[in-house]
Amino acid sequence: MPIYHKLGQIPAKRHTVFRKPDGKLYAEELVSTEGFSSLYSLVYHCHPPTIVKHLGEPYSVEPIIAREKHLKHTSLIGFKIKPEDDFLKSRKPVLVNSDLHIILAAPKKSMTDYFYKNSQADEMIFIHEGSGKLKTGFGEIKFSYGDYLIIPRGTIYQIEFDTEDNRHFIVESFSPLRPPKRYLNQYGQLMEHSPYCERDLRLPENLQTHDEYGDFKVLIKKQGLIYPYTYGTHPFDYVGWDGYHYPYAFSIHDFEPITGRLHQPPPVHQTFEGHNFVVCSFVPRKYDYHPDSIPAPYNHSNVDSDEVLYYVDGDFMSRKSVVKGQITLHPGGIPHGPHPGTVEKSIGKEKTDELAVMIDPFKPLMLTQDALDIEDENYHKSWQINIE
Repeated sequence: MPIYHKLGQIPAKRHTVFRKPDGKLYAEELVSTEGFSSLYSLVYHCHPPTIVKHLGEPYSVEPIIAREKHLKHTSLIGFKIKPEDDFLKSRKPVLVNSDLHIILAAPKKSMTDYFYKNSQADEMIFIHEGSGKLKTGFGEIKFSYGDYLIIPRGTIYQIEFDTEDNRHFIVESFSPLRPPKRYLNQYGQLMEHSPYCERDLRLPENLQTHDEYGDFKVLIKKQGLIYPYTYGTHPFDYVGWDGYHYPYAFSIHDFEPITGRLHQPPPVHQTFEGHNFVVCSFVPRKYDYHPDSIPAPYNHSNVDSDEVLYYVDGDFMSRKSVVKGQITLHPGGIPHGPHPGTVEKSIGKEKTDELAVMIDPFKPLMLTQDALDIEDENYHKSWQINIE
């Protein structure tokens, strides 16, 4: 993120003597991205973050690909994913390629027995149902319905839930997940025409230093494997930190829609971007105000990308029989568009109350076995009309 932030105690200069009250040195750690060429933070630990007591056998969480190549409009009924107690076991990858994994999850229990680190992917956890607290060494972030939690790679975290009723839409991005470049000036500040600004971002707070020895299990994910590490000191032993690399939250309800006299294309809804994909937020907004405008989206041929829409809430003027948690996948190569009758019905409407998250990847997505288990097999026929 393009915002400098700091919490706790840090020395006046980098890489200088910084002692504890007993005279011993704090352990400095540089958490850097793209080598030493991109965003980073400097962290000060009570103890070196390298004290490994035990390394268990890694196990695979690689998605099982069930449909690698396809050209079929597809719908997944996301709330058919069954709740599970464990946070990691609840995560079910459904659509994947080499740039990102799209995951559905319904975790019931807070993470108390272990910590988790995704060492190869930034994570975007969209909170569809539930609330709680993201806990990291950088501090804590409270979250609730509609929040995007952006957790950069290499961040050790735990999630504490308020109840057992939780639904998440998750993206693992194998490249940095950032605000769209066109909304940033040359210094990294979000510009005036951006649909959100730095005031809307919720940064870590309430840093709590856990100066503890013991057995602390950290499950670390890399290249489709989980490596069970046991460290001898608490992962959240930060006494202070500063920099640009840290988790944050942004609420979809704080996204300010860009509207016009005529129907606006999906890029106006863009919220984040990674390598070869974008994330968009569709929020309640005024419709187009040209006297002859057609608010419903036009038919569209995806030539260079797939299109994924995750339906969160509200009334969608372009589709019939939409349910919460439904995912539609419109693959590149064939057109898709509004359902029969919805174009005429949209004329004269002044606003929409829809809420959805869209992802456009520029490499084809593959479906996993978990996706096929919740597929609506007749979705591709939903545009049929009587032409006799």
